[in-house]
Amino acid sequence: MLKEADTTQDSAVSVKRLFDLTGRVAIITGGSIGLGRQMAEGLAEMGANLVLCARKAERCQAAVEELQQLGIKAMSLACDVRNQTSIQELVDATISQFGKIDILINNAGVSWGAPAEEMRLEDWNRVIETNLTGSFLCAQAVGRIMIRQGRGKIINIASVAGLGGAPPELPAIGYHASKGGVIAFTKDLACKWAIHNIQVNAIAPGWFPTHMSSRVIERHKELFLSHIPSRRFGNEHDLKGAAVFLASDASNYVTGHLLVVDGGQTAW
Repeated sequence: MLKEADTTQDSAVSVKRLFDLTGRVAIITGGSIGLGRQMAEGLAEMGANLVLCARKAERCQAAVEELQQLGIKAMSLACDVRNQTSIQELVDATISQFGKIDILINNAGVSWGAPAEEMRLEDWNRVIETNLTGSFLCAQAVGRIMIRQGRGKIINIASVAGLGGAPPELPAIGYHASKGGVIAFTKDLACKWAIHNIQVNAIAPGWFPTHMSSRVIERHKELFLSHIPSRRFGNEHDLKGAAVFLASDASNYVTGHLLVVDGGQTAW
């Protein structure tokens, strides 16, 4: 049980301090564009230093140069989340530059559209290896650091697609399966690493226009909107608050949670 003095001290912590990320170090995979870029900006606005990585390092460097204007330190690295050696190089470079890793956002992801009866094994494997196995490999490598530190925040980017199926007009069974796996992985890892003071949570975005989703959204715009109570798609700011919350001390007693950000889509 907490001593009275400890309780008093805890009650004096301001909300601003709980959400403050000044000096924290965050790795964001797939952080150069889309949802990763949005979350990177949110963390930077709260003071976090960033390591952005993607397969195309030049995209990351452009994002880094923009985010540094917020007064934080940032670096870009090429990384293939399907490759353990590439991930370890990312972790080693981050430790060399910053000396610690406080936050990992597993955002790198791909999709592939094909009817289930026609999907090639190589396409299925590419989606699973990137979205699910990549999240595991990054969490494993970063987790070793966090365990030694005695603290850390891991945020896995799932999707509302991982909560159920979709009509035949949306033939992305590999994506749905991978994101369902990310949700289960998040919950189990949260149970395993809670003893190390590592909080593991996931965000499940709904429909956000991004490089990966913009074409399918345009093709089925009215259908999608009819299933979203808010009657709009996610914008360039809607994930910032969720990411900052799960990356900050404000979520120290939240682990194994799936935070859905979908305008009410899954509330029907």
